[in-house]
Amino acid sequence: MLMYEPAHFIKSFVTDLDAALGKLKSNARLTHLQKTWLGFCLTGMLLTNSVCWAKFERASLGEHKIAALSWMFREAKIAWDHLLLASVTLVLERHGITEGVLVLDESDRARSKRTKRIYGVHKQKHKASGGYVNGQTVVLLLLVTQTVTLPVGFAFYRPDPVLTAWVKEDKRLKKEGVAKKDRPARPERDSRYPTKTQLALRLLQAFKDAHGNIKIKAVLADALYGEASFMDKASRICGITQVISQLRENQVIEYSGKKRNLKDYFDTINKGVEVTLRVRGGEEVKATVSSARLKVLAHGKKRLIVALKYEGETDYRYLVATDMTWRTMDTVQAYTLRWLVEVFFEDWKLYEGWGREAKQLDEEGSSRGLILSLLFDHCLLLHPEQTARIENKLPAYTVGSLQRKSQMDVLIEFIKALLEDKNPADKLKQLAGLIDDVFQLMPSGKHMVGRDLGRLGSTASLQYRAAG
Repeated sequence: MLMYEPAHFIKSFVTDLDAALGKLKSNARLTHLQKTWLGFCLTGMLLTNSVCWAKFERASLGEHKIAALSWMFREAKIAWDHLLLASVTLVLERHGITEGVLVLDESDRARSKRTKRIYGVHKQKHKASGGYVNGQTVVLLLLVTQTVTLPVGFAFYRPDPVLTAWVKEDKRLKKEGVAKKDRPARPERDSRYPTKTQLALRLLQAFKDAHGNIKIKAVLADALYGEASFMDKASRICGITQVISQLRENQVIEYSGKKRNLKDYFDTINKGVEVTLRVRGGEEVKATVSSARLKVLAHGKKRLIVALKYEGETDYRYLVATDMTWRTMDTVQAYTLRWLVEVFFEDWKLYEGWGREAKQLDEEGSSRGLILSLLFDHCLLLHPEQTARIENKLPAYTVGSLQRKSQMDVLIEFIKALLEDKNPADKLKQLAGLIDDVFQLMPSGKHMVGRDLGRLGSTASLQYRAAG
């Protein structure tokens, strides 16, 4: 896919983004060159689904060079700290958003083995193979509203290397039968390596500080965030709002003065009833649900606990909520919104540049590359055709279909500019020469032409060995 200039809807987005930056900070506005560069990068992401300067150069037929693109990314005095904030503000204002639900989750992105300069890379469990890979982990904050769902904050998670080494050694010694008193004590966590829950609280606080006018109806997170300190702090940050997470089946609760785990309580004492749930305001599904307001010993207080299993499932999942005044069905239906973060992750990795080539070096490169990919998501939310659908209360277009349509629009503009040239034939010859220069064919290591396949056959002098 080729282009002469940024897509029209991207140029409009960059212009509006610049104005939003000016409102946040007067000296943060983009120069003409910075706006051109940003528009080109977003269009490059639209066409190539990557943050890759080499691909951007090829898309422009060499008009924008790798070195120049990379220099702007690294050295241009762009207010990166305000860029995502301004973009979020722009989307909220454009769509008239005044309230929503915040969803927290983390996403892993596998990287290559040689990752010395990619920020935050660490060993991760690879779910598909069951092995381990090197990769980055991003904690993401998503805002789900009545109209659109958009990313509003992120942070890279890095495990404490000293603590990681201690855990590994402690497991080894424990396996060898070394008593706890004879094993090294657990080291204090280095403040430079905050936990995922600490990062999540920072993201919530940052959003509340920047967008205090947005009413947060609930905060949703998975079982990793189901600890008392996180849930209580998150509720306070967001104005004593509902926080819903999950508990493990062996979590101990107190009922009638006796201690039990959740599985035992809901299997024997408080069995569920069949209900019909409306999932994310749309499809209706059958499920078995039960609930109670019980003291969770690890939390030191009562919580609303909901046991839930969908039709066809054998085991319950256990939701926990801070606000016990909510109805059970409202709590369950609110938690179904958490699935939307999984949809966002899929779109983000498939269509919005946070893919295989989005591996800019060091902390600065990783953060800026990720910001560009989130800006592209916001840009698609403000696409004229998408905006028209939303304003008319029609289902929004998928990211994939909107991207493909926009790619063809860029191609049409490229062809139109070619035909409108004073001398289209000469222009076409010039482009053909540029294609030969930019799209160089590379030798393949898969085929054996030009190499020695080796002697593949028997040797007469070795026949007696085969006979023996």
